[in-house]
Amino acid sequence: MLMTIAIVLLVLWLLGLVTGTTLGGFIYVLLVIAAVLFLVQVINGRRVT
Repeated sequence: MLMTIAIVLLVLWLLGLVTGTTLGGFIYVLLVIAAVLFLVQVINGRRVT
């Protein structure tokens, strides 16, 4: 679930870079959220195994 959200946020960030229309720092906030969710998923995955 978290991985899916992270991928969606990353795709939205990339679309923002490609189109050139940015909403201020919102695109970078999306990138940070995607990175944090990815790290949480990796950490949780290591704890379970």
